[in-house]
Amino acid sequence: MAIHKTPTTAQTSAPATAQSATYSQTQTGNAQDQELLNEKKRAINEVFALFKLNYHNQFSAAFPDTETLHHAKRLWLEALAAFEAQDIMQGAKRAILQSEYLPTVHKMLQLCAAGESGLPEARSAYREACNAPSPKTNHNWSHPAVYHAGRESNWYFLSNNPESIAYPVFAEHYRKLCARVLEGEKLGAPEQLKLEEDPGTPLSKEENAQKMAALRAELGI
Repeated sequence: MAIHKTPTTAQTSAPATAQSATYSQTQTGNAQDQELLNEKKRAINEVFALFKLNYHNQFSAAFPDTETLHHAKRLWLEALAAFEAQDIMQGAKRAILQSEYLPTVHKMLQLCAAGESGLPEARSAYREACNAPSPKTNHNWSHPAVYHAGRESNWYFLSNNPESIAYPVFAEHYRKLCARVLEGEKLGAPEQLKLEEDPGTPLSKEENAQKMAALRAELGI
């Protein structure tokens, strides 16, 4: 005769406990996401309040009624979703300091992504990349995107070709990098080279000649 054992309390409660833990973790994650969303909503509301105060007539013309204002806030919340609440607030403050005109969503994307110094216009970025002294990593770049665009374009290529040839190459790299920044990616600043404490003894003319000959032989030139 088969004997049927009654499940113990521990056996019956274990699956429920595991399920409860998973549900609790899910709840915690959802709560954190909701709090981040609420922070961004509060930031958007504060931004529009600042803009109303600083761009009064333009603001009233752009958002003449409550429905239009609510639609605009939802649009801005979606468009700026990649940025933290503090980045959105900083972008609004830059807008007020830098321009007398109410910013568009596109302009706000740039301002939120800009950091303290901003994304320069492509032609200005190109000239900065070409004129920056070596070592390039030690230059005080207006924005990391300029350095990365120069590096990806190849510094030698930029310095040895006319603007008509070099600029389109640089501009394409810079455009892609700016798009990544506008999506919320934070580009790393170049790691600065440290000067050697002991640069060593300069080579003599004979040693220089020998070193150059060895280098040419290695490169086959």
